[in-house]
Amino acid sequence: MIKEYFIKKIKIFIQFNKSFCKNLEKFFPNFFGTNEDWNKDIKKLIEDYIDIKKPKKILEVGSSNRPIIKKSRDYSYFGLDIEKISDHNIYDKFLVQSIENKLDQKFDMIISKTLLEHVQDNTKSFTTIYEALNVDGVTMHYIPSKFHFYSVILRIVGHKCQKFLINYTRPETKSLTGYPAFFHKCSPKQLKELCKNVGFKKIETIYFYRATDYFSFFIPAFIIVAIFENLFKYFNLNFFVSGMILIAKKNDYPKIL
Repeated sequence: MIKEYFIKKIKIFIQFNKSFCKNLEKFFPNFFGTNEDWNKDIKKLIEDYIDIKKPKKILEVGSSNRPIIKKSRDYSYFGLDIEKISDHNIYDKFLVQSIENKLDQKFDMIISKTLLEHVQDNTKSFTTIYEALNVDGVTMHYIPSKFHFYSVILRIVGHKCQKFLINYTRPETKSLTGYPAFFHKCSPKQLKELCKNVGFKKIETIYFYRATDYFSFFIPAFIIVAIFENLFKYFNLNFFVSGMILIAKKNDYPKIL
């Protein structure tokens, strides 16, 4: 009974904080709000590339039941995850394995979003990706950065505590998040060096700075993080970005798109 009472009070407290933070974004959009939308941007980049370059074979890694793009008669669409999926009509073919392990097929394009921070060894991941791409292949990913406040706190509290916190602070994402996060090589500098060392010739990055929504459950944290995010963006301190879109190509053509 006492436990239920405190849980109810915590939920009310969090809801009040979230509502207050939402109003801050509404009334001070230039400071607390943002026009950044990595989810929309990564999808558009991928779709634009498909329209222009016409890849015939595409692999989405860590795709599960939530693919970035849709099946098409214009290309073969493969999915890959460590777990089987329930809907077998999403892809032309689905592979059950880790991206750290060698692939026995070649692709023109390999994509993912919010996946590589959950992989223990991204040296293996990018080696696999590089080897699985055709000679003129390209890979595109959205990857959260390891040095944003959210990522640092996530690693400090650990996986078990993370799942507990998500249950109360972001219950709407409970079915989508909460997987162990390692952030191996997940910083702008490390990712560029990793891609270069693996063999990629053309590497481009797009940075994102905002992840204040993770802190909307507590007003002071939300405000403090927003202040720092604005400073980081103003001074182009990409070491502290919230995430990045990484685009890498096997050859050194001047433009990817």
